[in-house]
Amino acid sequence: MTINYYEFVQNVLSDAPKRHLITGVAGFIGSHLLEKLLKLNQQVVGLDNFLTGFRHNLAEVRSLVSEKQWGNFTFVEGDIRDLETCRRACKGVDYVMHEAALGSVPRSIEDPVATNEHNLTGFLNVILAAKDEGVKRFVYATSSSVYGDHPDLPKVEDKIGCPLSPYAVTKQADEAYAGVFSRVYGLECIGLRYFNVFGPRQDPNGPYAAVIPKWFAGLSKGEDVFINGDGETSRDFCFVENVVQANLLSVCTNDSGAVNQTYNIAFGDRTTLNQLFELIRNTVAQYHPVAQDVKPVYRDFRAGDIHHSLADTGKAKRLLNYDPQYSVKDGMEKAGVWYANARP
Repeated sequence: MTINYYEFVQNVLSDAPKRHLITGVAGFIGSHLLEKLLKLNQQVVGLDNFLTGFRHNLAEVRSLVSEKQWGNFTFVEGDIRDLETCRRACKGVDYVMHEAALGSVPRSIEDPVATNEHNLTGFLNVILAAKDEGVKRFVYATSSSVYGDHPDLPKVEDKIGCPLSPYAVTKQADEAYAGVFSRVYGLECIGLRYFNVFGPRQDPNGPYAAVIPKWFAGLSKGEDVFINGDGETSRDFCFVENVVQANLLSVCTNDSGAVNQTYNIAFGDRTTLNQLFELIRNTVAQYHPVAQDVKPVYRDFRAGDIHHSLADTGKAKRLLNYDPQYSVKDGMEKAGVWYANARP
């Protein structure tokens, strides 16, 4: 039986375990990275301050791995805004996967100072600690928000526009810092521009919750679901397992031409919010029939939001052998099972 490249990479990691740091390990994406690495018998250090991450995410991961695998995990409770904490977390680490950030465009518009502290000062602390501690490679989360007002579709990595929010400013600056650290200090860096990631463990609560978990929660209770604009706004939604794949490929690549680059990480297809609503409603209705009667409530567009987004994933496919396995529909089915069984 032939195996694909991603399976090959996982086998390579299993055969020669490394030590990885995941910042934001208790968050949505960070906890999925933790689960995958522990299942591959890797040594993992996790850093989180529980500002947007949750202890129950770590507990869920623990329930999904063996006790021996869980024993390979070292947790550091701390804040990336503290440089010494970052140095402690990076000590003896081979690879850093930097996921910690303060997300949400609306939150950044309401509180640009906090966004800057976490996403820019915090980023600088982590990458500096990684450099000082001799980390082999620094893989970090950036965002499709860097494309700003650039009108072209699909989005290609070398054409970005003016940022439309403080959050986007911080992500553009992170990419600039990574470029400087690679050129000046020789630190290998790979930036992954995530496009609208969704999946299990994405928090549906709070004023800055992402649209997909918020709609799952609302529809399961038969509550109003709000769409900003006319619903024809479109996004390239990406299931979290595709993001996990991209991180592992970035850690393991031996192609010198693949490092010190940024990549679009998405599925490469557009879904309108109206289509998304229908898909989620149909998924939720399998578990909560009350959802079938809910109709969306339309309201004004949000400040700072782009109207359409679609990724060209050709560069990631060419240089990283990225091959996203989950479409929006496939991912929604897996997410639906999780939300149906999640704690209230």
